[in-house]
Amino acid sequence: MRALRLAVLGLTLTGIAACSNDGRLRDFSNPAEGPEEFAVVPNKPLQQPPSFAELPPPAPGGASRTDLTPNADAVAALGGNPARLAPSGVPASDAALVASAQRYGVPENIRSQLAAEDAAFRRGKSRFTNIRIVAVDRYSQAYRSQALDPFEAQRQYRAAGARTPTAPPELR
Repeated sequence: MRALRLAVLGLTLTGIAACSNDGRLRDFSNPAEGPEEFAVVPNKPLQQPPSFAELPPPAPGGASRTDLTPNADAVAALGGNPARLAPSGVPASDAALVASAQRYGVPENIRSQLAAEDAAFRRGKSRFTNIRIVAVDRYSQAYRSQALDPFEAQRQYRAAGARTPTAPPELR
């Protein structure tokens, strides 16, 4: 009788201890603790090309033949053409916009030129920028006069009779 009580007590304690989470089990509510089991996709098999001399040159950051393409695989499985997923230039709906934007040409150094003009503009708009007691958003201060109020623009468009979509309520 005593052995039976000890066995039942031992099984009960083992069952209670199995329900506790002492850090050794994964917390499923926190995905940062480990890999997502359902997001694991097997790699494509390696293939030997017919001729190593005909291989394209390596492209750092480019795609590899063994890279996973789940979207293209899903489109192919559903009977679609996976090649349609790859970007292939300017869509016909945007051709007029691109032609208008390129009518005067595109400078090669446009990014560095805009960065220099932006730095000069902000330098001229903000005085004593090196003296800071608290953190200040100088970028927003410099461009405050050029910012648009979306709610005012919506009111103007509606007053002119244009149909506009609804907007979230204003924060006051």
